[in-house]
Amino acid sequence: MTTAPVIELRDVTRSFPGPPEVQALKAVNLRVDEGDYVSIVGPSGSGKSTMLNILGLLDRPTVGEYVLAGTGTGTLNENERAAVRARRLGFVFQSFHLLPRRSVLENVMLPMLYSGAPRAEREPRARAALERVGLGHRLDFRPGLLSGGERQRVAVARAVVTRPRVLLADEPTGNLDQKTTGEIMALFEELNDDGLTLVIITHDQHVAERARRTIRIADGRMSELS
Repeated sequence: MTTAPVIELRDVTRSFPGPPEVQALKAVNLRVDEGDYVSIVGPSGSGKSTMLNILGLLDRPTVGEYVLAGTGTGTLNENERAAVRARRLGFVFQSFHLLPRRSVLENVMLPMLYSGAPRAEREPRARAALERVGLGHRLDFRPGLLSGGERQRVAVARAVVTRPRVLLADEPTGNLDQKTTGEIMALFEELNDDGLTLVIITHDQHVAERARRTIRIADGRMSELS
């Protein structure tokens, strides 16, 4: 029995008006199955950020279709898109995006306000997510007291606490040293081994090669590397 993909892009083009008009993505087709671990690698200006915005429901294709977990997203209004994003997607960014005046625990609890998690579940789930990333001893710390690697671990905990179908990571090691990069990539691999679907967007070939599948994007076109 063939399972439906969790992500499917069908002939997606994203154009920006000019003059001249710029096609950031050109007739892109992509299938990501449940449990996949995919890296999308390419230089600055290749279309990676546009791809992330499309996959994260932060932007819409100009042409083509995006189906997420069986739901066609083209006809959803902005409130519906926000609801799907909150329930089905987790995000990790290069710059962490943690609230500096909130504790680690409060930062991880925050996305559950929007995902519909029952109030009584929020703190236990946040604690469990932080234990999962090795930060159960940092619950009451503010982000400014943590190392870069610890802050990224908090960001990963925050991304997975809503139990998303897909984790999207945008240059997740861009602000980390080599040793910490290895630790964060090992954490991603553990999460994938547990069944989480991962899509990592990076310019770092070494990071990209750790994924199960590597896709190169250049001049808005995608090709899968063998």
